[in-house]
Amino acid sequence: MNKDILNALSELEKEKGIRQDVVLEAIKSALETGYKKNYSKSTNFSIEIDEVNGIYKLFSDKIVVENVENKNQEISLEDAKAIDTKYELDDIVKIEIKPKKDFGRIAAQTARQVILQKIREAERENIFSEFYGRESDIITGVVQRISKGNVYLDLGKIEGLITQSEQIPNEIYNSGDRIKAVILEVKNTGKGASIMLSRSHPNLVKRLFELEVPEISDGIIEIFSIAREAGSRTKIAVYTNDPNVDPVGSCVGNKGSRVKNIIDEISQEKIDIIIYDKDPAKYIANSLGPAKIIKVTADDKDKGAVAVVPDNQLSLAIGKEGQNARLAAKLTGWKIDIISESQEIERSSEVE
Repeated sequence: MNKDILNALSELEKEKGIRQDVVLEAIKSALETGYKKNYSKSTNFSIEIDEVNGIYKLFSDKIVVENVENKNQEISLEDAKAIDTKYELDDIVKIEIKPKKDFGRIAAQTARQVILQKIREAERENIFSEFYGRESDIITGVVQRISKGNVYLDLGKIEGLITQSEQIPNEIYNSGDRIKAVILEVKNTGKGASIMLSRSHPNLVKRLFELEVPEISDGIIEIFSIAREAGSRTKIAVYTNDPNVDPVGSCVGNKGSRVKNIIDEISQEKIDIIIYDKDPAKYIANSLGPAKIIKVTADDKDKGAVAVVPDNQLSLAIGKEGQNARLAAKLTGWKIDIISESQEIERSSEVE
């Protein structure tokens, strides 16, 4: 060990935030272990490093006793006082050992190994700190590789993982593709940060709208709720308190430019943008678009509603395989029963 290593440690502290005393302590511990392993089976060794000039010294630590039984670990009171008259029984006497010549080489190698290890640990911790707490944030990455159906994105300093369950169904990924995803989970593992990403989560659509629609990022328009079946269709409810702003028109953009950019990003998934209303009946009616709704009867007690539609709009309101009704229920949080106008007339006549 020499002053060059201390200078390197000083630079590490500035650049990586690794405290010099932490690295020195790790080096000392590693050197002690190395000496015991290669030169002595005794356990009473310690190393001191001069933090000014980088010189290290190896000591055998011996306890002061009346009668010596183990000369490797004990020293008599008489011999201890010969070194320094202040020593008393049970004190620890440090006796310097001149290590073998090749121990200097081992010391230098150990120092380098510990420094490299600390750099790796610090970099892993820095990466974890960079991503920790960013769940639901949107991030852009490049498809690095695809393995067993999982997609690995190059995020710059680390890879992110999109598992099959978090991918858009039927979406095709190719190496080099630049795509967006939301951060689903950040874990600190023994090998560093683990970043789980999603392309199917509703938050991806939410973040894309925030990027594309300045009125949303500025807080003029707010997203109330999102219901999504990734790869197929999304419903998003928006509102504003500014009477001069058209929330749906702002989200769609001039000639549909804003929503088109979002649709292109999520593999042409359909997006319905509807107006949120504090009146549950109006909100439910809006959520069932594009079907025309005659009326909605909402029961606040059990959050159940009946929506009446023209006969020729029933299949449109329900949607293919019930998707439109299903997404409307998910979006509003209400249980919605959809009936045709003729069914309602039939019900009314039965009651009478």
